[in-house]
Amino acid sequence: MIVSHLTALTLAVLIDLIIGDPPNWPHPVRWMGSLIAKLDKALNKGKMKKLTGIVMVLIVLSIIGSLAFLIVTFFYSLHIAAGIFVEAILISSAIAQKSLKEAAMTVYEPLEKGDMDEAREKLSYIVGRDTECLDEPEMVRAAVETVAENTSDGITAPLFWALIGGAPLALIYRAINTCDSMVGYRNEKYENFGWASARLDDIVNWIPSRMTSICILAGSRPLYVSRKKAREIILRDAIKHPSPNSGWGEAAVAAILGVQLGGINYYKGIVSNRATMGDPLVKMEKTHILETNKIVSRTIPIFLLWLWLGGMFIEFASTWF
Repeated sequence: MIVSHLTALTLAVLIDLIIGDPPNWPHPVRWMGSLIAKLDKALNKGKMKKLTGIVMVLIVLSIIGSLAFLIVTFFYSLHIAAGIFVEAILISSAIAQKSLKEAAMTVYEPLEKGDMDEAREKLSYIVGRDTECLDEPEMVRAAVETVAENTSDGITAPLFWALIGGAPLALIYRAINTCDSMVGYRNEKYENFGWASARLDDIVNWIPSRMTSICILAGSRPLYVSRKKAREIILRDAIKHPSPNSGWGEAAVAAILGVQLGGINYYKGIVSNRATMGDPLVKMEKTHILETNKIVSRTIPIFLLWLWLGGMFIEFASTWF
């Protein structure tokens, strides 16, 4: 079964690379978002918000996991090739390599033309921070941070869980991630209701985020420091991030590019001083967006190779015993 999962997730990467997420096509993540929004409205009230938040997550994961399992099981019962193909389609809907790169390019292209207003507007579509007053280096930093952080969330982590449990587990991961992005905030409304979503997201990203950091460093030669120094930077800075997982991708990309990520951001006028990642060996320039996309392109094949090696080891070990 692991060989089928490996074949399906590899095919899924190719499908997503070619097709991506066409805006007018039905997409499971949009359905997840609608379901979460309805449950948020219905359950996020009263004095037991932490409990109702747990119930919300369990309902979402049960529905998504069950539907994916039934669909995949049905098509595998018809023929293994049909099962692999359908599983690949479902896994491809859980990853976002093409759309992530395209989002970064929507910021790069107006910067290249010198249109700062359009660049700020396009950036506001992909980041939560205030963009109205950002200069070019700060816009580049925001775009690079978004791609670096989401390389794990949007690409490698779903593939990791697809190896473990095929399309059902890949979509369960995506559902957890969507719950966290919608309700996992530390504010009055979601501090308790989003607790389960945030904690579960931390758990399922722990291994993939660190694997991704290793693959980033393995796939890209640091531009201004040695690999040993880059590894030291990653280990030094990744743990500074407020998220236990997001810092690994950001620190790795910062070490490769020789730039410093993090620093001061504004959210609805409120200042947020984020820990810095990397050493400021060079200034942020718009070409760093292109370089970050290249880093992602080199990281994915290495991550896939790692999954294949691990998956085949598990397969042979299970057969042996």
